[in-house]
Amino acid sequence: MKTFKIHLIRHGLSEGCVEGKYIGQTDVMLTEDGKKQLFDMKNRAVYPHAEVVISSPMNRCIETARILYPDAKPLILDGLNEYDFGEFEGQTAAELQSDPAFTEWLSGKADAGAPYGETNGGFQKRVCGCFNELVAGLIKTGVSDAAVITHGGVIMTIMQTFALPERPMHEWLMPNGCGYTLVVIPSVWSNTGKCEALYEVPVVPDGDDDEEESEVDWDIPFDPSEFEGFYDPKEALK
Repeated sequence: MKTFKIHLIRHGLSEGCVEGKYIGQTDVMLTEDGKKQLFDMKNRAVYPHAEVVISSPMNRCIETARILYPDAKPLILDGLNEYDFGEFEGQTAAELQSDPAFTEWLSGKADAGAPYGETNGGFQKRVCGCFNELVAGLIKTGVSDAAVITHGGVIMTIMQTFALPERPMHEWLMPNGCGYTLVVIPSVWSNTGKCEALYEVPVVPDGDDDEEESEVDWDIPFDPSEFEGFYDPKEALK
């Protein structure tokens, strides 16, 4: 039976990430260091082949797609956009710690969210609905390999909801330019709505003739607090 691979890749280091700010709907660009980092990773390791490249509409994702897959024209899916942080946008957790709305958002409740932004449940519904449509599109068209360039929160939500083995959301944290490959087996997908987590992206060839993939542990700085407050999708579905 034909299987389908989906390579989820987080965009490169962008403006605001270094300061630990919540950057969602602000259309920032990659930093120069972020671009150099992606080129370095591309030279040192292997990003997977993709018949189609799909991207969030944000420039930081489109720039990343152009660096990693220069010969492809990304297909833009609005559902892959980052969380709408509303009034939290551009602020750090330290700056928001005394805000009751921020404390409520950190609770992870489905109906909690940033003022004038998305609720946790709304974000989960949007992202997972988009992923379901993406999988259906691959199966319908027969495209076997797709690279999806998106945001950290989006990838963690997809992995926590759909990946096997199952892990808590925070265990799917990834540095900029990195991510995971999921394998969709149509029979398993139709029965369980689950995918197999195959390996981390990018991969380092082990040098053997069998060309097995090995995990890569990039020493790339990133701030886990950037994801603080993202809800648990299982909690949101209760």
